[in-house]
Amino acid sequence: MKTIQEQIAIARKAQEEINNYTQEQVDEMCLSVGWEVYNDENIAKLAKMAVEETSFGNVESKITKHKRKVGGVLHDIIGAKSVGCIDRDEKSGISKYAKPVGVICAILPATNPTATCGGKAIGMLKCRNAVIFKPSSKAQNCTTETVRMMREGLRRVGAPEDLLQIVEDGSREGVAALMKASDLVVATGSGALVRAAYSSGTPAYGVGQGNAVPIVAEDADIDEAAKLICSSKLFDYATSCSSENAVVVVKDVYEQFMEKMKQNGCFLVSGEDRETLKNHMWKVNAKGKLALNSDVIAKSAQYIAEGAGILIPDWTHIILVEGTQPIAEDKFHDEKISPVLTIYKAENFMDAYRILTELTTLVGPGHSCGIHTFKKEYIEFLGEHMKSSRITVRQSMSAGNGGHPFNRMPSTATLGCGTWGGNITTENVHWRHFMNVTWVNEPVEPWSLSDEEIWGDFWKKYSK
Repeated sequence: MKTIQEQIAIARKAQEEINNYTQEQVDEMCLSVGWEVYNDENIAKLAKMAVEETSFGNVESKITKHKRKVGGVLHDIIGAKSVGCIDRDEKSGISKYAKPVGVICAILPATNPTATCGGKAIGMLKCRNAVIFKPSSKAQNCTTETVRMMREGLRRVGAPEDLLQIVEDGSREGVAALMKASDLVVATGSGALVRAAYSSGTPAYGVGQGNAVPIVAEDADIDEAAKLICSSKLFDYATSCSSENAVVVVKDVYEQFMEKMKQNGCFLVSGEDRETLKNHMWKVNAKGKLALNSDVIAKSAQYIAEGAGILIPDWTHIILVEGTQPIAEDKFHDEKISPVLTIYKAENFMDAYRILTELTTLVGPGHSCGIHTFKKEYIEFLGEHMKSSRITVRQSMSAGNGGHPFNRMPSTATLGCGTWGGNITTENVHWRHFMNVTWVNEPVEPWSLSDEEIWGDFWKKYSK
């Protein structure tokens, strides 16, 4: 087993070999690596391995995720400049030159262990970096196979294979040493993991807790809204942090919406069954804390119901529960990471905004929210008032938040949540975050601004 110091040295040597690559060489390398985690044969194998090893999600969705995430990153980087002068403004005299970060430590989640690995690798290689991946302990084999495939892509074009590695010392001490020795840490996973990355002493991008919640307004296309929400919630059994965790529906369309949800395979659990389901979904863990039962994470609705000992129809794909208030006193407000969806009834848009704000503040501050409406004033109100990094309008949130052909969000699986969620950025962390940029400034015609121009109106207002 190589030590962390040995792997870092190997990564630095590989990175130095591509430091002077041309843009053409970089793009060829990215396409070659991308193909390995995009072609049908390979991703079918990786999806199957991921589900068998982690027991999270389903194969069909994970194949789609590879196409969407890897294809999205490739779409974003094609034709983009990441070598040499990437921007020149003659008027300001400012030129910008791209430089590699160096060696990146990329920490991966068990819920999305192969597509996230592939998408990150392509974006990081685009900026001429080397990457050492730390897989989840639950996804070691499938992530290792993903990296093996991508190394074949590097070999095909004569690039050093050691640009992409799997950390060999995956102990807590080893990972801490890896984060400290790297030039950048990109952490996708639990809150504890992200906090460890921020505490490593190395610059880090982390993500906040997900808890995506949309509003369904009175003017929404109810049929479309139900279909989008259900397809999003069901995708990969809700492994995505952007999977809708709750929905807030204005009362004028509540009954119609619930009927449409039933038509899309949703079944409402109530009464004693609701309590039984709650007691199955949250259990006291080894630390003595009430926590989400790992046996429900990214499992099918039928599996969850069977585990809970409740009966649901055979056609059920998503379990619904109605949320109660006070919101904080009902455990179903919490993150569920499963095809279990909480529905809240609101009096009107402003009441829906109140519920939305409380939900996202309790679980998932800064992450995202959505709305199904055609009213510009509702969209603008959320844009101005919500402490969310993403507001997704009339879309599937699990697809739209991280970039999709139907919008222009940067493609990523790492969603910054800003200071609201304890992160450094509100942006989708994507390939542009993996480069250093040198600003070259040349002399131009000096600007001038008199005291009168700066304070004239101010003086006139306050000198009376």
